[in-house]
Amino acid sequence: MKTLERRYFLPFALVSVLFLLWGLANNMTDTLLAAFKKVMKMSDTETSLIQFAFYGSYFCFALPAALFIKRFSYKHGILLGLLLYAGGAILFYPAALAESYPFYLVAIYILAGGCSVLETTANPYILSMGSPETATRRLNIAQSFNPIGSIMGILLSQQFILRDISLFSISETYMALGFVLIAIMAVMAFSRMPAGKDSGGGNVGAFFRRLFRNRRYTWGVVAQFFYVGAQIGVWSFTIRLVMQELGIAEKDAASYYLASIVLFCVARFFFTWLMKFFRPSRLMACAAAADIVLCLIVILMSGSGMLAVVALVLVSFFMSLQFPTIYGIALDGVGDDAKIGASGLIMAILGGALLTPLQGTVSDAWGVSMSYVVPLFCFVVVLGYSVFNSKFRIHNS
Repeated sequence: MKTLERRYFLPFALVSVLFLLWGLANNMTDTLLAAFKKVMKMSDTETSLIQFAFYGSYFCFALPAALFIKRFSYKHGILLGLLLYAGGAILFYPAALAESYPFYLVAIYILAGGCSVLETTANPYILSMGSPETATRRLNIAQSFNPIGSIMGILLSQQFILRDISLFSISETYMALGFVLIAIMAVMAFSRMPAGKDSGGGNVGAFFRRLFRNRRYTWGVVAQFFYVGAQIGVWSFTIRLVMQELGIAEKDAASYYLASIVLFCVARFFFTWLMKFFRPSRLMACAAAADIVLCLIVILMSGSGMLAVVALVLVSFFMSLQFPTIYGIALDGVGDDAKIGASGLIMAILGGALLTPLQGTVSDAWGVSMSYVVPLFCFVVVLGYSVFNSKFRIHNS
């Protein structure tokens, strides 16, 4: 059975661009922790408030976004998300003029709200573009564009933020991104795309009651919470750990962060190909187990230099399939509840907001290597969800 029918090629391509755009935002934001730590002389706990604002916004915007696209259409959701994303990016410039960290956090909150709307819109849209039997693989293909955006975000940060760190190098980069997003929004506005408007009724409470009677969905939300906490924690402190282990500056350490994202991107395509032969839940179980072992190496081999760095980079390889696979498994078979269900899975991104500051606190108290005990525990939860789902027949072809 075809993963994507010909009639969906154009909307699939356009929506896949969105995966790239929020990947860019996510990973540019990760580099801000190192930048603000240097410019504003902050602790790891204080800089982790950036991730609290970013992923806290995801939580707050996800359900309103789902209700918005349910009332209007997927296309309207895309336009709203791009507008918020662009607006938040442009607000970085007055934040620099005010030299205000809280102002930056507000700008990040608005920008991330736009990303939340885009994710809440795009993921179920991709799942709906064809047969349910190929939905998880289709989502993994679209999600493969996400790390490409991540790579772009790191390169932009290296060249325009980390090369000569200042408030204006940060803000001018984001403001330029905002104007690019406005241009993309104009292209999307004039593109012909299926509306995808809901014809069904029902209130939000009824939708969630149905969804939370579904154990696969409920535990999927839990697993997504911990997975996102792991991903954001791993990447947020990569530059810090590399600087510690190799004794190099932020800009050079960012090259290892970039290597992590490149590996993550390559692995997405590799694992999507493997899904032709193996069930997604079993692949994810193997990947989560590998990440547990690699995190143990990072923790126990602190001070070993390159060994700890290589283990940390390899974590990204095995993380690559986990977000879209949890997403696809959790929404498998939910039918018309997919739009509201998608919001629950995006709200689970709150894990990045809550667990990253926890990792920052552990780092301040016991060192950055020991802080990787937080993502290690998160991967244990993902492994449990994978094993739990191995008894179900999930669409994976």
